[in-house]
Amino acid sequence: MFETLVKLNCFSRNKMLKILAKNLLEKLYGCEINCTEIDKSVLFAHHARGCTIVASKICEDVVIYQNVTIGSNMRYNKINDEWENIGSPIICKNVVIGDGAKIVGPIIIGENSVVAAGAIITKDIPANSIIYGVNKFKPKDANYDLIFNSNMVDFRKIIEANNKLIEKYNQLMSRAVDV
Repeated sequence: MFETLVKLNCFSRNKMLKILAKNLLEKLYGCEINCTEIDKSVLFAHHARGCTIVASKICEDVVIYQNVTIGSNMRYNKINDEWENIGSPIICKNVVIGDGAKIVGPIIIGENSVVAAGAIITKDIPANSIIYGVNKFKPKDANYDLIFNSNMVDFRKIIEANNKLIEKYNQLMSRAVDV
């Protein structure tokens, strides 16, 4: 149902269907998606829960996780009696945006970049970057995909890794009690 609502919200030519889909996305998933241009291949992990997406353009093969904000960073100049910093971000192709990231302003996030969870970005970022903290970035290692790859790990491996970590924790706690 989520994917259908996104398609109607973003691509339907029927104004009433767009409004209905927009309202249902907000009510059922707590998200808003309003882009001047968005590619049909964009993926929203976890049904875009908590996302506010207002972008100029989101290109091909972008993945957006939950609680992400993409939007404007406008300000009104009372001296000049005009708005400044008008516009919303462009997210280039193959960008992965981690949980809770904030991307605001008329900026461009370069292709093949990864935005870390919780990052705050208000400036243009070059292609092939790992973006973290507040406007910090470093080159991305081309040999690794971070956060997302279409060949995702089997859930049984995740459970196995979690069980090993729990076992390690339990051992640490039992040693702490013995002391």
